[in-house]
Amino acid sequence: MGLNEKPLSTLHEKASYDLADFDVPAGREEAWRFTPLARLKGLHDGKAVPGGHVRVDVDAAPEVTVETVGRDDPRLGQVYVPADRVSAQAYTAFEKATVLTVPREAVASRPTVVTLTGAGDGAAYGHLLVQVEPMAEAVVVLDHKGSAVYADNVEFAVGDGATLRVVSLQDWDDDAVHVSHHHARLGKDATFRSFAVTLGGDLVRLSPSVSYDAPGGDADLLGVYFVDAGQHLEHRLLVDHSQPNCKSNVDYRGALQGQDAHAVWIGDVIIRVEAEGTDTYELNRNLILTDGARADSVPNLEILTGEVAGAGHASASGRLDDEHLFYLQARGIPYDEARRLVIRGFLGQLVEKIQIEEIRERVMAALEAELSR
Repeated sequence: MGLNEKPLSTLHEKASYDLADFDVPAGREEAWRFTPLARLKGLHDGKAVPGGHVRVDVDAAPEVTVETVGRDDPRLGQVYVPADRVSAQAYTAFEKATVLTVPREAVASRPTVVTLTGAGDGAAYGHLLVQVEPMAEAVVVLDHKGSAVYADNVEFAVGDGATLRVVSLQDWDDDAVHVSHHHARLGKDATFRSFAVTLGGDLVRLSPSVSYDAPGGDADLLGVYFVDAGQHLEHRLLVDHSQPNCKSNVDYRGALQGQDAHAVWIGDVIIRVEAEGTDTYELNRNLILTDGARADSVPNLEILTGEVAGAGHASASGRLDDEHLFYLQARGIPYDEARRLVIRGFLGQLVEKIQIEEIRERVMAALEAELSR
C-alpha cells in the first residue's frame, strides 16, 4: 500500500454518468471535507436554481475544427466518466457541447482561445471536448470570466505521438462559483502540458486528472493561485499511472492573504501494478502572507509495483523567509518592495513556463495587482 491512510484506488473507484449513483455530499466524505458545501449554491445537491448562462466563444487556429454538438454526439464522454456528484450533474444537465479537433499530423499555427463568459444569477452547465489526433500539436487557452454558478467537464483526448498544451485561466468575478473537472487521456508517447491559473471567484474547485492508454505518455501539470480574503480556491489532482514507462510531474504554488482566505490542494498519484518504469513527482508550496489565511495541502502517493524509475512528493506551507527579506533590506530595498520581490519570484518561477507571451504578461500583471493591495 502507498503512503496515504487508505488506498487511493478506493477514493477514485466510483465513476458513472448516472447522477443517481452518487450520494448527496454531507461534508464528511474525504472528497468533500475541505469544500464549504453551503457556498456551492446547490450544485452538489440538486437545489441549484437554473437560469444562468455561460457564453462560449472560440477563436480557433486555422487548422482546428470547431463544432457545437448536442448531447447525443457519440464522442462525448468517451474520455472521462464523471467521478463525483457535481461532475455527474454537469454531464446530465448540459444542453450543447463544444468540440475542438486537431487533425492528424496538423501543427496549429497559433493558440486556440476558448472564452467562457458567465452571466445571470442561476446555475449553468457545460461540456468541452478537445481531440488532438495522432502526431498533431496544439495549444488551447480556456479563459473564464464574468459572474456564474457553473459546473462543467472538459475532456482532452491526446492521440499517439501528439502534443497538447493547455492554459486554464480562472479569472471570474468575485461572486462566481465554479466546479470543474479536466481529464486528459494520453495515447502512446503523447505529451500533455497543463497550466492552471486561479485568481477570481468566490469558490473555485478545479479537478485536473490524467490517465494513460499506452506506454510513453508524459504529463506536466502546473498551477498558480492567489487567494484573497474570504475566497476558497481548491485544486484536486489525480494522476493514474496504469501503463508502463510513463511520466508525470505536478507543481502547484499559491499565495494567500486576508481573513478566511482558504486554499486547498489535494494531489493523488496512483502507480498500478502494471505501470512499471513510472517516473512521477508532485509538489505543492504555499506562502501565507497574513494572519487569518489557511492552506490545506495533502499529497498522496500509492505505489503498487516495486519497479519504478522514480516516485516522490513534497508539500510545504509557511510564511515569507525572514532571511530573504533581510538580505534585500540590507541592500537598501524597502520592506514592502522586498516582500513583493520575494513573492513575485516564488510564483514567477512557474509563470515563466507559460509559453504564450500575452497570457504570461497578463498573469504577471494580475499577480502584481494582487500584491499591491
